[in-house]
Amino acid sequence: MAIPSPARLHQPLTCRRPAARSSLQSADRSTAACRWQGRLLPVAAAPLRLRAVRAAAAARQPFDNGSGVIEAEGEEEDDEHPRLKIAIVGFGNFGQFLARTLVRQGHTVLAHSRSDHSAAAADLGASFYADPHDLCECQPDVVLLATSILSTEAVLRSLPVHRFRRNTLFADVLSVKEFPRKQFLSHLPEDFDIICTHPMFGPESARDGWAGLPFVFDRVRVGDCPARRARAEAFLGVFAREGCRMVEMPCAEHDAHAAETQLVAHTVGRMLATLGLRPTPIDTKGYETLLRLVDNTCSDSFDLYNGLFMYNKNSTELLHRLEAALDTVKRRLFHNLHDVLRKQLFEGSPPLNRDGPPSPDSSSTAESLSNDRP
Repeated sequence: MAIPSPARLHQPLTCRRPAARSSLQSADRSTAACRWQGRLLPVAAAPLRLRAVRAAAAARQPFDNGSGVIEAEGEEEDDEHPRLKIAIVGFGNFGQFLARTLVRQGHTVLAHSRSDHSAAAADLGASFYADPHDLCECQPDVVLLATSILSTEAVLRSLPVHRFRRNTLFADVLSVKEFPRKQFLSHLPEDFDIICTHPMFGPESARDGWAGLPFVFDRVRVGDCPARRARAEAFLGVFAREGCRMVEMPCAEHDAHAAETQLVAHTVGRMLATLGLRPTPIDTKGYETLLRLVDNTCSDSFDLYNGLFMYNKNSTELLHRLEAALDTVKRRLFHNLHDVLRKQLFEGSPPLNRDGPPSPDSSSTAESLSNDRP
């Protein structure tokens, strides 16, 4: 009796998949060697979506169900977008927010977190793995890091990355980009693909959908192979399909812009929260906007704000500029006040609480009164 391989013995039942179809392997078209899955992959001239699906299907492993590509029941693969197996590491509020859309699009979602979110994962249609080794054995196409900025390095070190396929795609959704880019390049094997992303929205701002909202991404490292390029495009297609405004931008440029947008908004929002502002019966539209800013920024954890400051090299300069701007406005106000006081003291101008101009004979009346005194 044949003895199963160790990999098969330790593989979770939910991750075991049937063998790939042989028809795709025997198709009569030109092929090229690809390091993703170590197989021959089709590169015939065909529409991009068709090539992406075929490349992913040809890369299937026996336990992998097409490396995460799943057919809708009763539908042909070529008529649908590629389906991926995506592992979300950090299944908190934002991870669950992303999972809803991923599941709705038909992707297989695996979840891992230090806290037990198994109930939330089940409600969303995802599979939760408390042990990262079990997650690795499911061989996801994409590992999506959705942790806090402050815990990124520790979480990345805790993952047994050597147990993923040697060219797994790693991505992140952190609010800073240079920091995770450096962490990925430092801790991941050279064969791993890397895409750094930042959805410029969250559960509150995108409650009505993602259409028109900016999604920033940087293809840091994607292997020169049809299947790996197709996998990267399929992952980015998750956000393009929802109508996001796709913005390709280097990580360093993103951080420079983010310091002037996110950090300013979070700083001003938390300053206003410290003032204890409350709605009043005579609120203006501008004041209502400020109250919404307080709600939006303070609904995020202070760890997020702290991470925006600590892991963006532009943040310190930006805070100094913000403080200098406040000083400039204050100096202008006090300068105007000083001018008014000088006029009162040295030019005989009326005091600020005087309602009307002095009467023409006020000075002569005062003089006559003084002359009548004994």
